[in-house]
Amino acid sequence: MTHATARRAVLDAGGRAPLLPEARTAFLEALDQGWADPRRLHAEGRRARMLLDGAREAIASVVGARTEEVDLAPSHTAALHGAVRAVARGRRRTGTQVVVGAVERAAVLNAADFVGDRVTVGVDRDGLVDADAFIDALRQPGVALTALQHANGEVGTLQPVDAVHAAARAAGVPLLVDAGASLGHVDVGAAWDLLAADAGDWGGPGGLGVLVTRSGVRRSPDWPEDEDRWFPGGVSVPAALAAAVALQVAVSTRSTDDVSRRLLVETIRTRVAAEVPDVEVVGHPVDRLPHVVTFSCLYVEGEALLTALDARGFAVGSGSACTSSALEPSHVLAAMGALTHGNIRLALPRGTHEQDVERFLAELPGIVAGVREAWGVGGL
Repeated sequence: MTHATARRAVLDAGGRAPLLPEARTAFLEALDQGWADPRRLHAEGRRARMLLDGAREAIASVVGARTEEVDLAPSHTAALHGAVRAVARGRRRTGTQVVVGAVERAAVLNAADFVGDRVTVGVDRDGLVDADAFIDALRQPGVALTALQHANGEVGTLQPVDAVHAAARAAGVPLLVDAGASLGHVDVGAAWDLLAADAGDWGGPGGLGVLVTRSGVRRSPDWPEDEDRWFPGGVSVPAALAAAVALQVAVSTRSTDDVSRRLLVETIRTRVAAEVPDVEVVGHPVDRLPHVVTFSCLYVEGEALLTALDARGFAVGSGSACTSSALEPSHVLAAMGALTHGNIRLALPRGTHEQDVERFLAELPGIVAGVREAWGVGGL
């Protein structure tokens, strides 16, 4: 098979996975049944409301919550921003500090800066937050909120949410857990007070976020009043239904998907380290998501490597924001003390073919060598 005719291998499903067939079917059906404004009182509006509430109920059942605790947001970022802002304002008499891990999403870090004083806890070389330091920080006076991701979507490392949540509960401080990279892939458990997630990551439609808030967590919006108190304007009913269906499918096939993708990831981690010179495979080797693997190549710019791989039929991601218009290195890799350039992240979709991974591994050493030659560093 020539490069020109090689099948595209999509190995970048982080945050935007291919839409599951069942979700597409649900979305199309809901376009006919749930097109109306769910706030209207006529039959069409009531039908849309029923579909929307059904979606929330389905999501609630997966995460172990009540339907009324589930809010749907126009994006994962909006869910994270809304959680931090509303809880910080609701608990402003307690203090202004927000304790976060150094490798949280930029949305969480920026929201913490927006609402008050951010206290950042460091991580080790695997991206694992220092649980003892995190617990010490949340026990200090003046802490309104803590935020810790369930797993890092950039390097795959699972975080110690159980220990942190137990300490936060004892201190009376709510814990926001970002499960944007985890929900649908692994069991996120019950160690959280607020849970945020991204429908696009588990095979639902993009542009829909989830925020689940346990009863008893004080929230107060800091934006103009609206009929939809937490996310003004509401969300697409067809998107909500498709997201719920996709989550149910993802959870039902999770154990099988876990085995197959974990084997592929272990193969990638082993062979990249052995077959590509001057490469660093990052993230915890064991306590990790089943589908994410990241490595960094010396003497290579991430954008050049992604472009070369794309030209050969491989859609991959990068943990480095330097491939975007920001031109800044990944704060996650920097916090880990890892190489921040020449970074490649694979987030394997469900159903990834072993032959696509084998072809990627067979071609990767030559592609990296070619990019290095083009940059004049091939002999290093």
